Amino acid sequence: MAELNAHSDRMVLIISCKAKNASDFKAWSKDRASKYVHDLNEENTISYEWHISDDGTEATLIETYVDSDSMMVRLGNHAASPIAAEVAEQVEITGVLCLGNAKQDAIDALSAWGATFHAHHAGFHKSN
Repeated sequence: MAELNAHSDRMVLIISCKAKNASDFKAWSKDRASKYVHDLNEENTISYEWHISDDGTEATLIETYVDSDSMMVRLGNHAASPIAAEVAEQVEITGVLCLGNAKQDAIDALSAWGATFHAHHAGFHKSN
């Protein structure tokens, strides 16, 4: 069992979106964006997962990282990728929530997207 209320550096980034075209977005998020990020094989990115509404018009991207520095590696790789320009073609970002103890560089980068920040407080995390 994981220790209760232990310090955690883990970061979770939750990005809410409206898909501009449901069928195009479904194909892009699965076959293009997810594949591209997976193939980067970023050592400290834990997960990159798209969730979509039944009608395909709303989507949520949840990314999990070992720590704030790892999140910055992902954000840097995103900014340098062809996926960055494609995001605006596929979705309208409606909200960004950053969970965990973000360092100042992450706060600065995500604030440009209008992010809300919540620091880690309590709980536990089990590893599989």
